[in-house]
Amino acid sequence: MSRLRLTYLILAVIGAVLPMAYFLPWLAENDWSMVAMVGAWNVSDATTGLVYDLTVAATALTIWIVAEVRVRRDWSSLWAIPATFCIGLSCGLPLYLFLRSRNQG
Repeated sequence: MSRLRLTYLILAVIGAVLPMAYFLPWLAENDWSMVAMVGAWNVSDATTGLVYDLTVAATALTIWIVAEVRVRRDWSSLWAIPATFCIGLSCGLPLYLFLRSRNQG
């Protein structure tokens, strides 16, 4: 595995673990309420702006993944979409780059 691929993989793991280290305890303290979490994301203009920023970026990544999968027929790269929306862009983007950079042979 190349250094670049290894870097993508490490970033995907960090991008999964780091947000969950904050999300899971918060959710546990708030009865696992996703409604409460969405409310917390919108407590200020700064956090609301960040939510919109990440949503637009995640949508752009999803469109890119779908477009490339249609051309490359690399169906396993679709795993990056649920990683993006269930974990976060910090996991989904490096995961996609990791999957995309592997040998297609």
